[in-house]
Amino acid sequence: MRTAGSATGLALVVIDMINTYEHKDADLLVSSVAGVVPVVAELIRRARDADVPVIYANDNFGLWRSQHDELVRTALDRPHRDLIEPILPDDDSLFVMKARHSIFYETPMAYLLSQLGVGQVVLCGQVTEQCVLYSALDAHIRHLEVVVPRDAVASIHPRLEAAALEMMERNMDARIVGARDVDFRGTRSL
Repeated sequence: MRTAGSATGLALVVIDMINTYEHKDADLLVSSVAGVVPVVAELIRRARDADVPVIYANDNFGLWRSQHDELVRTALDRPHRDLIEPILPDDDSLFVMKARHSIFYETPMAYLLSQLGVGQVVLCGQVTEQCVLYSALDAHIRHLEVVVPRDAVASIHPRLEAAALEMMERNMDARIVGARDVDFRGTRSL
């Protein structure tokens, strides 16, 4: 795993993919997630192969005493285990618990990225029109470069997803790309 000072300036952030799918709108979300899981899994594999930090930023579902391994076990015990197994954190993965939409809100994410020397984040996961959008905005106002692979984010409402991707690109200078266009071997993704 990289340490402070040795990072290339790039990190992959996997947003809310460890999920029990026992929430409002879960039925609408599951089919979208099923379509992006293989793409997210491939991004994770490629990032790991390139020694790029993989950071899971995940809701705690109101379980304030839980730890990330407990969240993973809980999600694996639910009916949509097939959406979790391909993207499981490994021993080198970093994990940030969050309680609200943004990966930065009341979390140590900004400090962690700073310690890793990260200047660019690749955001993938769910939900495009909610947590991914708000995380992209918070990354942008922290002067981080943002890349969002459009085929590696899941949505509840496709129309809102399209608007969110356009907002990220126009208002936050995010680069909206295909997952295959993310180059983890360089110091920047494009």
